[in-house]
Amino acid sequence: MKDVLTCIVIDDEPLIEEILSDYIKKVSFLKLIGSFSSALDASAAMERGKPDLLFVDINMPDLDGLSFISMLNPKPDIIITTAYDEFAVKAFELGVKDYLVKPISFERFYKSVLRLYQDSRGHSEEKTEMRSARQIEKDFIFIRSGTRILKINTEDILLIEGMKDYLRIHTLKSKILILMTFAKIEEILPPGKFFRVHKSYMIALDKIDHIENNRIRIGDQIIPISNTYSENFLKMLKGY
Repeated sequence: MKDVLTCIVIDDEPLIEEILSDYIKKVSFLKLIGSFSSALDASAAMERGKPDLLFVDINMPDLDGLSFISMLNPKPDIIITTAYDEFAVKAFELGVKDYLVKPISFERFYKSVLRLYQDSRGHSEEKTEMRSARQIEKDFIFIRSGTRILKINTEDILLIEGMKDYLRIHTLKSKILILMTFAKIEEILPPGKFFRVHKSYMIALDKIDHIENNRIRIGDQIIPISNTYSENFLKMLKGY
């Protein structure tokens, strides 16, 4: 159980480096132990003192942030700080804890580090609440489909259909086929807004038109509710 998380900032923009350092100093449970303009300089410092948390920019000279992260073993907790949102999928594949897009407000920064701090202290209920708050704020996800990375507004998703190793995301505008499991997509969708009702179906709760005879109607789609999921689904509905 940690009372303070030690931090290192890695960013080649002096102004951003200064802003993040200032944010860290304002938070009682964070301690800045280093601030660097390159990943190579930070790497040497990390050998001397193992930080709990890294704030890492992506576009930097000599060694970019994502390449640097992929080389770390073991990895501390990492929060990406960048001006570009197109690297989010790759970043989360590398196990980063959050992805902050510049300009970064103190409120957004604080929500991110508070969640990590509560995780480190093992507050399971608080951890769940903070994760839920973070996910609900995020109204889009990045999904890889073939060679493309697509940005999907979660409000547009009607349902998700399982097809062996693939998922088909039904949105208001299109159907998108992706190579992903239900378990993985549940990690990136806002909790409380989607629910698994069948081994082959996950539905958006706010898109339900009606439920009858263990079947859900969403638009022109009829989705079965299987016995495996029906009890939990009905319990969840009673909570609404």
